[in-house]
Amino acid sequence: MFPLYDDNPTRGFAFVTVLIIALNAAAWLFAQGAGSEPALTHSVCVFGLIPGELLGRLRPGTAIELGPDINCVIGHPNWWTPFTSMFMHGGWFHIIGNMWFLWVFGNNVEDAMGQARFVIFYVLCGLAAAATQVFMSPASALPMVGASGAIGGVMGAYAIRFPNARVMTLILLGFFSRTVWVSAWVMLGYWFFLQFLGALPALGSDEGGVAFWAHIGGFAAGVVLQLILGGRGNFAGQDDDRRAI
Repeated sequence: MFPLYDDNPTRGFAFVTVLIIALNAAAWLFAQGAGSEPALTHSVCVFGLIPGELLGRLRPGTAIELGPDINCVIGHPNWWTPFTSMFMHGGWFHIIGNMWFLWVFGNNVEDAMGQARFVIFYVLCGLAAAATQVFMSPASALPMVGASGAIGGVMGAYAIRFPNARVMTLILLGFFSRTVWVSAWVMLGYWFFLQFLGALPALGSDEGGVAFWAHIGGFAAGVVLQLILGGRGNFAGQDDDRRAI
């Protein structure tokens, strides 16, 4: 299931959400060369989060092979990589998918929390996601990049705040596709379930792939922080009789 848009109105312009999208786009274009080499590999190695490097478990100077003739050289721990990794991506589909999810769900969460609290919330979710991945793979030599952990937090907050909001969702089953309205709790619950299924085979493994534990950690942080930070009341459309499956 892929979310296209929701029917959840906002009270104002989602300035912070748009700013975060703009910062990710700027990082992709200027720091990562829009996916071109050697800028992409250099940005991932320097600004990505490498758990074993951050915790000092890897010897500086160790070369990590990311692909044919593409290597990362382990350096000294850099405390800023849990933050900078939130703005790095591995490819066009990676950044476009992340930014689309952020736009669909971020504007309502920002509107509910207010801009200042949303900034704090977003950064904390991203850091919680990074911490979860590091905890689960402390010796990993592979860089972790992407905004999906922080966005997972946004989705967790949305699921708590607007469980009955309707989300227009694209369903793809082989050559069959259709769009259908579903409740936010169905859409986001399905997403979380997929992350959990994907994370199970990665238990105790330092191999590459999707950082499922970061997604789970970000989502959980979003649920908890939404309950702590709170925000303004529900919006129009949340108290009517419209419901989706």
